Amino acid sequence: MNAMMRRAAVAAAATAMAVSLAACGSAAESGDKAEASKSDNKGPITVGLLLPENETARYEKFDKPLFEKKVSELTDGTGKVVYANAKQDATLQNQQVDTMITNKVDVLVVDAVDSKAIASSVQKAKDAGIPVVAYDRLAEGPIDAYTSFDNEEVGRVQGKALLEALGDKAKSGDIVMINGAVTDPNAALFKKGAHSQLDGKVTIGKEYDTKEWKPTNANANMEGAIAALGKDKIIGVYSANDGMAGGIITALKGAGFTKLPPVTGQDAELAGVQRIVAGEQFMSVYKSYPEEASVAGEMAVALAKGEKLDSVAKSTVDSATTKGIPSVLVPVVSLTKDNINDTVIKDGIYTVAEICTGAYKAQCDAIGLK
Repeated sequence: MNAMMRRAAVAAAATAMAVSLAACGSAAESGDKAEASKSDNKGPITVGLLLPENETARYEKFDKPLFEKKVSELTDGTGKVVYANAKQDATLQNQQVDTMITNKVDVLVVDAVDSKAIASSVQKAKDAGIPVVAYDRLAEGPIDAYTSFDNEEVGRVQGKALLEALGDKAKSGDIVMINGAVTDPNAALFKKGAHSQLDGKVTIGKEYDTKEWKPTNANANMEGAIAALGKDKIIGVYSANDGMAGGIITALKGAGFTKLPPVTGQDAELAGVQRIVAGEQFMSVYKSYPEEASVAGEMAVALAKGEKLDSVAKSTVDSATTKGIPSVLVPVVSLTKDNINDTVIKDGIYTVAEICTGAYKAQCDAIGLK
């Protein structure tokens, strides 16, 4: 090879190396930028939100819009929430998780229809690199974070309220306990909390677990209890939520109760609050959906950005399959006619006009809702 050819070959090799190094530098820079973008959330994120059912008013009316609002706030309006409701169908919810994985969402927030049945889908998400937040109900599987209310405390609050309503007549007859669905882990905690207050202080004449939390099933359970015990023996009813309380009260009225026994509830649904105003339902449990949805939004966005949850979750919980899940439990309040102003109205859940429609105007005036 002559000198000219050698110089040309060296020059070509140098050029090729320079191009190669430039390409490597560009790829590394691109990776750094991508990582930086993820860590500071400059790029848009997509959150999959899966809620369990639409029989209970809270999910569509509160949880979904509040969660969407929080994600938007935390991402300067760039974050996208993809929503699906399982309509109390665990198989459908598993299919919805599969769809979210296929569509490559950055994080999943799941309120499980069935805490055990969802476990395999949570594992699929984990295998696909998608973190999962358990919302409201503690799903099984490799969950990354969890937020809900102190569900045993919910039951304790309900039990205490029922005892308060019964007063010195607590042992004068039977109470009926109508719990939630066995597929919902929260239902077991509500029941446990209620029993911790009621056991030994009342006589539990009949107790039911209510399939799918449906008011129609609660209505049938209550009719069965009335037939078994006799209406003159029933002095109070533990209902795990407001929807079922509605079905229970319909059964009580249908059986000819001239004075309704105290009935508990949960969720502070509008119909439940109105029944409290009217004196048909003794209490509900008010849970701050804005706070729960806000925490879930913070968890979801942080996980989507690859951040730790130290600043959000200060405690942990264990599920049947996973230990040390970062968690936030939101406090609850017993809602009676005496504190409607200081709870659901003060927090902007309902307006006085929404509660005090024509049928309830006189009762609202009587308890100072104006």
